[in-house]
Amino acid sequence: MTTTTALVEPVTVAGLSLTSPFVMAPMTRERSPHGVPTPEVAAYYRRRAENGVGLIITEGVLVDHPSAGHQRDVPRLTEGAAEAGWRLVTAEVHAAGGRIAAQLWHLGSQREPALWTPGTMSGGDFETLLRAYADAARVAVRAGFDAIEVHAAHGYLLDEFLWPVTNPGGHHRDFPAEVVRAVRAEIPACMPLIVRFSQFKERDFGARIAATPAELGVILDGFRVAGADVLHASQRRFWEPAFEGSDRNLAGWARHLTGLPSITVGSIGLTRDFAGSDRMRELLDRRARGEYDLMALGRVLLGNPAWVRLAEAGRFDEIRDYRKADEEHYA
Repeated sequence: MTTTTALVEPVTVAGLSLTSPFVMAPMTRERSPHGVPTPEVAAYYRRRAENGVGLIITEGVLVDHPSAGHQRDVPRLTEGAAEAGWRLVTAEVHAAGGRIAAQLWHLGSQREPALWTPGTMSGGDFETLLRAYADAARVAVRAGFDAIEVHAAHGYLLDEFLWPVTNPGGHHRDFPAEVVRAVRAEIPACMPLIVRFSQFKERDFGARIAATPAELGVILDGFRVAGADVLHASQRRFWEPAFEGSDRNLAGWARHLTGLPSITVGSIGLTRDFAGSDRMRELLDRRARGEYDLMALGRVLLGNPAWVRLAEAGRFDEIRDYRKADEEHYA
């Protein structure tokens, strides 16, 4: 595989026109002092958009409640300075021809110290958090975002309701779908709503919210009915089957079970030689067969803002190992 000329081509997913099928996956950076994105944050996202990434998904943005997270420099979606900072970010991404989604995030028990988990929430706590997500969605619309992503993966709060280990009685298991419904009610009908989900957790790579496709279908259909337009299926390696008896990955099952467009992610470009490899061909072939619609890049974009353009041109020797990227390239 010496060149990949079809990498950057316009696509439309859930009514959103994108310059390419590549997505920037959310990656926490803690570069927003007191929760406010800076001009440097705007430039960081613009560099990826102007280099062939069709859809940017922001780093996790904490909803406005003390329980959501403990990091001072993780961005927020609140009225005032944070909203103004995000308006600059979206303007820069749009000027580069890109599109950008805000990822709404609550750490749950991974907050230090944890305040709310499925085992401690009761009564009005649920309504309070629904309002926090809805408020964040309204701010995101005003700030110029093109889409919203609800983070319900990796063992954070919403995912804790789906995982039997953290919610052994299955209490309020439909709360993540209620959050999706609350967000959907606050955004324009034409604005895509993405839900990110996973089997694995940050603290347990072997975890599973569903042992069978049927079990997964119940969860994902709940998201669909609540108003999700796209499913972002996070797994550690995109080429691994999600269930025995089929080579479909997690994004493939999401699309198959719900009919919704899906985003695949998992070690895409993680090694320096990925762009010219058979694994890259497999990634593109699976998409061509209709297994998923979009492909998300994570850590490789930290040190290689132009990874998509470099791969498209076959300039594989210019791709850096993300682990060796210096501060200039991380910026």
